[in-house]
Amino acid sequence: MAINQQELLDSIGNMTVLELSEFVDAFKEKFNVTAAVAVGPAAAGPAEAEAEVEEQTEFDVVLDSFGAKKIQVIKVVREVTSLGLKEAKALVDGVPNPVKEAVSRDEAEQVKAKLEQVGATVTVK
Repeated sequence: MAINQQELLDSIGNMTVLELSEFVDAFKEKFNVTAAVAVGPAAAGPAEAEAEVEEQTEFDVVLDSFGAKKIQVIKVVREVTSLGLKEAKALVDGVPNPVKEAVSRDEAEQVKAKLEQVGATVTVK
């Protein structure tokens, strides 16, 4: 017999503190979870969460599409990564692929601008 959500809430609401504590312990054990209180962006409001995102210090530059100028995109990829021709071509052929990882915001924007200048579609994450 399945019980609905309201019946479950009513049942939990009628428990004593000791019964509720035992229930929580059993729940954590059965489902392998913790009842830790979220601290940080998850517990913060929307404005605080946005501020946390703005504090990101490392970014990935991902090549989504090489557009119509594949050869020029390969040249730029070689320039910004120091990859050989074969490796750069494989990276471009296998889009979407990260071109640069864990770089500063300025470097990510510079790489993005260079790639977009030759017709590529790029995302900074």
